[in-house]
Amino acid sequence: MKRRRTWSPLMRSRPARLAMAAAVLAATGALTVTFVSSGGKGTADAATSLDQFVAIQNVQPNVQNPKPAATGSTGRFTVNCGTNGNGKFSPDNPVAQPGIKNGAEHVHDFVGNLAITADSSNADLDASGTTCRNGDKSSYFWPVVRIDRSVRSGSQVQQALAQTQPMVVCPSVGDRLPAVPARARARVDGLLTELGRLTTDANQRMTVSRGRIDARVNKQVLDSLRTRRAALIKDVSAAVTAAGGNRPGLVSLVDCDVSYDAMHAAMHSATHAAGVKAGQAANPRVQCPTVRDRLPGVPDRALAEVNRNLDELDRQISEANERLVTTRGQGGAAFIDNAILGPLKAKRTAVLDRIGIAIGRQGTRPQGLEALAGCTLNQSPAAPGTPAAPSAAPTGAAPTSPAALPDPQGPNLELPGNTGGIVRPAKVLIEYRGNPVSKVTPMPKFLRALTGDAKPTSRGPANARATWTCSGFTDRLSDKYPICPRGSQVQRVHDFPGCWDGSNIDSDNHRKHVAFADKATGACPQGFRAIPQLRITVAYDIPQDVQVKGQYALDSFPEENHNPFSDHNDFINVNSAQTMQRITTCINKAKNCS
Repeated sequence: MKRRRTWSPLMRSRPARLAMAAAVLAATGALTVTFVSSGGKGTADAATSLDQFVAIQNVQPNVQNPKPAATGSTGRFTVNCGTNGNGKFSPDNPVAQPGIKNGAEHVHDFVGNLAITADSSNADLDASGTTCRNGDKSSYFWPVVRIDRSVRSGSQVQQALAQTQPMVVCPSVGDRLPAVPARARARVDGLLTELGRLTTDANQRMTVSRGRIDARVNKQVLDSLRTRRAALIKDVSAAVTAAGGNRPGLVSLVDCDVSYDAMHAAMHSATHAAGVKAGQAANPRVQCPTVRDRLPGVPDRALAEVNRNLDELDRQISEANERLVTTRGQGGAAFIDNAILGPLKAKRTAVLDRIGIAIGRQGTRPQGLEALAGCTLNQSPAAPGTPAAPSAAPTGAAPTSPAALPDPQGPNLELPGNTGGIVRPAKVLIEYRGNPVSKVTPMPKFLRALTGDAKPTSRGPANARATWTCSGFTDRLSDKYPICPRGSQVQRVHDFPGCWDGSNIDSDNHRKHVAFADKATGACPQGFRAIPQLRITVAYDIPQDVQVKGQYALDSFPEENHNPFSDHNDFINVNSAQTMQRITTCINKAKNCS
């Protein structure tokens, strides 16, 4: 094996994106900027630079723990959800990018909820099984860590970026709507078309960033787009509700992101051109034609029945996805077709027929719904003659979006730029903790929260958080990968916001509805109340030589190049009201419970 280099031409002449990121981060004083190049098996780029790593003994203690007041809540409630022993991995991010498949462009470990995908509704999550021993159906997920011992150059990353046109990616609204009343259909279709036009306009603005990463441009485009999308989506919700339909919960769909998918796609092409073979796509998930955006306006008397059946279609997909996890390795080659996809098509056919009958009783029955019954796996190529929308479907312009990326490949679930063997956590500690100055109130069911930022290079470092440490050194956190003493585990400590605005389970940027308590005092910001504060500590047994040689790294977006400061964690609370009350009572009574 070749010895890992500590210097390379890439380190002397960094690409424009690294220089830009360094300037942004240095200006904030947030951290000393170093980057890890992207993944590869000797042909794509995965070389790590040793200046991304730090001996934990050289990190000064920096963790502040405000002194508890008499009015505080000092208890702790722990949950055992395992270490992803059942292998639920996914490149989806259902919190930050709902409805966008493979949106993360890197693989996450998932524990807790078994059914969750980017498309899961709250009802689907609530009906799911779980890996948590106390029955908690919440979903907890974070990027995987990989070990890759190869030495690689950085040229392909630079080449891929030079070919890349950044693109805006937005969640679809049309396929997440409830049944749209007939008298609101034209208005809703017009608003959906306008949403598509906004995305097209935003992508036109992004052309100035071709071949480079410009956080300033990204922020300007996304902030403007978020404001305009929020207004249109509010109008969609109002139109549906005013016409007698169910009120849609659409705030999670407001925020968009800038994608550098083409970097991964270019690296993927280069990898295959060099003769690296991809295995069968791993971790399959069910993909079915959308139905909600294919329906005509629904007569008033049919709304309730159609909505029940649309929800049933969602539950069927979630159940099928859960079965893919729980039956992994069972049966022969035809097991999935015979035991999962075949029965799913039969059930969907029956429900689609009921939807058609319900609409037909009061108006014109939509034609072609039966063509939407068949589903495939994400790893399967699109079948020829994929069904078109029924004749009554709306005809708004579809938003422009990047071409689909390959799904995770082979036994190591590799993606372009994210390669090497996944390190299974040795331990995952999930804790709900108190507030030093006040009692906590129950967290609302289906609250979404995230911590850290997966894109500090392309979005700026304001929301990024240092998370890295070693067991025995939890008084210090680093923004670099730690090198731990022998016998000490590499750890990631993810603290979530512990304050809530009291009314919303999500917000248009997935952050404004929650907040971090003051570092010095522990008090929540004005207008926020303390809730059980979630902390997830993920520990790894990583060989000492791998640490010293800088051969482990985080899965990341392509522009982050495995930057350790891009670490993040996401959470959806699906605890029952009774369990959340138990958690709250335990914390407020200063007990340690599980």
